Amino acid sequence: MSMPKEPRQLMINLMYLVLTAMLALNVSSEILHAFKTINQSINQSNNSIQSKNQELYDLFDENEKQPGREDRVKPYNDRAKQVRAQADEVMKYLEEWKEKIIIESGGYTESGEIKAESNIDASTKLLVEKNGGDEIKEKLEQLRDLMINSVDEKDREKAASSLPLRITEPEKSDNNPQGKWSVGTFYNMPVMAAITLFSKMQNDVRNSEAQVVKQLFDESYSSTLKFDEIAAIAVPQTSYALVGQKVEARIMLAAYNKSVAPNVSTLGGGGKISKVENGVAYWETVTAAVGQQTVKGTVSINMGDRVETKPWEFQYMVGSAGGSIQLDKMNVFYIGVDNPVTVSAAGYSLEDVYLDMPDGEIKGDDERGKGAFNIRVTKPSGPQGVKVAIMAKAQGGAKEVGALNVRVKYIPDPIAQVGGQAGGYMSSAKFRPQIGPAAALLNFEFDARYIVTEFSYSVMKRRDPDIKGPYKVVNPKGAVFTANQDIMRMQADLKPGDRVFIDDIKARGPDGRVRSLNSLSFTLN
Repeated sequence: MSMPKEPRQLMINLMYLVLTAMLALNVSSEILHAFKTINQSINQSNNSIQSKNQELYDLFDENEKQPGREDRVKPYNDRAKQVRAQADEVMKYLEEWKEKIIIESGGYTESGEIKAESNIDASTKLLVEKNGGDEIKEKLEQLRDLMINSVDEKDREKAASSLPLRITEPEKSDNNPQGKWSVGTFYNMPVMAAITLFSKMQNDVRNSEAQVVKQLFDESYSSTLKFDEIAAIAVPQTSYALVGQKVEARIMLAAYNKSVAPNVSTLGGGGKISKVENGVAYWETVTAAVGQQTVKGTVSINMGDRVETKPWEFQYMVGSAGGSIQLDKMNVFYIGVDNPVTVSAAGYSLEDVYLDMPDGEIKGDDERGKGAFNIRVTKPSGPQGVKVAIMAKAQGGAKEVGALNVRVKYIPDPIAQVGGQAGGYMSSAKFRPQIGPAAALLNFEFDARYIVTEFSYSVMKRRDPDIKGPYKVVNPKGAVFTANQDIMRMQADLKPGDRVFIDDIKARGPDGRVRSLNSLSFTLN
């Protein structure tokens, strides 16, 4: 438009421009006032949200201190405290940016008001040209990621979709051809509008903090099993007592969930879990051995985010009419070894029961528990056996409550072997390094050993023109070939086709008797 040359028209045009500017200034003032009002309202809302968040943090701490809840609540409370610390840091960070923009625009008046609320250069310079907006975006995204990852994995997708704190990328335009968030958010934004926008970001931070902490609080409670049934249970401290003894029991209410089936296993004491029904497991067994029995195992329940496993144990007594003895290994006693037995006596505590027998040494077996004994005998019995009496302490003295006749025998003779063989064919390469004959007790229940004391050793060479007779015989004392130089030389010279004879083998057993064992004959190949 060309400028008019007439002074009157020029004045009219200038007045029109001034009026338009005045109208624009009036609209800007109203808009800025609206921004100031909104900013004050958002700040009040932030303070209210922070107050409610503090109440939730205090409740979190109280729950963690409750007996039996620390292990469940503490991991969630620790995550909540981490969210709180990061949220506080971002709140302070955004507050500092408010101050930077106000200072850049000219600061405050003497009355404390912002001097240039309509200034659009400060936000553009600091947040767009100097890339301050990119830094703010990164801070907000880091806080959002932390909050989402703080909740349980199964709840993260829901949290990501509902969290107020989020970054929305602007569409590309003539003023923002690259579609940058900092340009679309802060370019040419008046100071008062920028301050209000930062307050809105702070509001999103506090609202998101409240949502995440509430979620963590709910998750800490979801890990607690909800019980829907109770039952009265009485558990005696002992399942066996004598007249005059104290009997104690624990009586309690047990809470359980009928819809949650525990996983119950037995680790010792026999028996089996017959069924698990309505949240209760049932154990059963058929008694066999007499005496006190201990049953133990574990019970596990799925708590949602973890599996809780607890041990359980109980004891019961198996008795019989009168007294009885169970021979734990064989139906005889063997001389020279511990013969284990288990004793029971109905109507008497095992602590008051003991054994008595002639020519026998009886000791309690602490490893196997009460009612278990080891018996050592020194001489064999006749066909009728020896009497083993079960004695019990009672009022007026000890009395016999049962008995058993048991035959006493020597330990069986062992079998002489070399290299695990009692004769036959063996390679010369295998026979040469053998150290001597051994006395082996085969298929014998007890831990009994025989020691070879002497033997004779002879070799018949397949061809040996230097030997006048067919044999070269050595009669050593001891249990090994290496104790005799002649045997060592003969062993080293063994070849396929030679025959080795080991005779007159004697061995001493744990009962002290020396036995004569079988002869050994080996053909080497």
